[in-house]
Amino acid sequence: MTAATLEPTRAEAFADRMMDTLNHAAAALMISVGHRTGLFDAMSDMTPSTPKAIARRTGLSERYIREWLGAMYTARVVEHDPTQGTYTLPTEHAAWLTRAAGSNNLAASTQWIGLLGAAENDVVEAFVHGKGVPYSAYSRFHEVMAEESQQTVVAALREHILPLVPGLSQKLIEGLDVLDVGCGAGRALIRLAESFPSSRFTGYDFSEEAIQTAREDAQKKGLSNVRFVVQDAAAFTDAEAYDLVLTFDAIHDQARPETVLDNIRRALRPGGVYLCQDIKAHSRHHGNEDHPAGPFIYTVSCMHCMSVSLANGGPGLGAAWGKQVAMRMFYNAGFRNIRVDELEHDFLNNYYTMTK
Repeated sequence: MTAATLEPTRAEAFADRMMDTLNHAAAALMISVGHRTGLFDAMSDMTPSTPKAIARRTGLSERYIREWLGAMYTARVVEHDPTQGTYTLPTEHAAWLTRAAGSNNLAASTQWIGLLGAAENDVVEAFVHGKGVPYSAYSRFHEVMAEESQQTVVAALREHILPLVPGLSQKLIEGLDVLDVGCGAGRALIRLAESFPSSRFTGYDFSEEAIQTAREDAQKKGLSNVRFVVQDAAAFTDAEAYDLVLTFDAIHDQARPETVLDNIRRALRPGGVYLCQDIKAHSRHHGNEDHPAGPFIYTVSCMHCMSVSLANGGPGLGAAWGKQVAMRMFYNAGFRNIRVDELEHDFLNNYYTMTK
């Protein structure tokens, strides 16, 4: 579009939107800081307080707190009384920003902005060579994923996720063999092992760091019915060894997703169940035009999910591989009776259940 054909009102509206984007991105980074430092948790039950009082409560630097409060006030996250020099986190805001909010804590998700931003140089280079960026470029990845799993998976297992398979909870009480592929730090499997002592649980993940964390946590809890193994999901050869296989946001970033699905099917006993949680999206761009987290999903995908798959020689499915592609891949892997559920507590994911 040339200057002669530029429509001023439309151009100004876009400039305003870009400024909003810049401010929102900056606010997201500072919200992440507020989450990681515990400032939101501390302020949630404080009366209107000065920066000095907040510093005393948290043990953090008053100067940094004052600057952070400036960002949070201008972002309309905290309220400020200039006559008293005090700041307040409204109860209605705390409901979405504190650890006490559980799965409603959106502040935890803002951690992705800084985590992914730290890999920006590598991703920019990948736009040229096209080979992707390895997992090693993403510091804190397993830590942030574990926290996200705690909110969307672990906290919802008994009430929301397990009931997707009729009778599954009772069978777990009686005793099943369960495999979690791409288990990460193992929080979901540890919760299951605690809840169902008669069942036997195995977690596979290729990350030695994540598996070591899972083993340490299981040992601290004295669990003898769960084991964690460093294992490439595309290389395990278990045959008819499990009654239930789980994957939580683990398929779309695999280097060989078709092979992983074949392995999962082979690992199931006849009549066994595969339960897969993965990103809720359409497989085509136009189908995600009104997705409430569309830009976020594609950004996480471009900056991580797609890229780590490409780095390992994979197809780079990406986070927005979508329901249509997922259903086709499950069917091609030999699964049948495939059902898709959406859960109210988790607007970002679909839950697929299917049988061998």
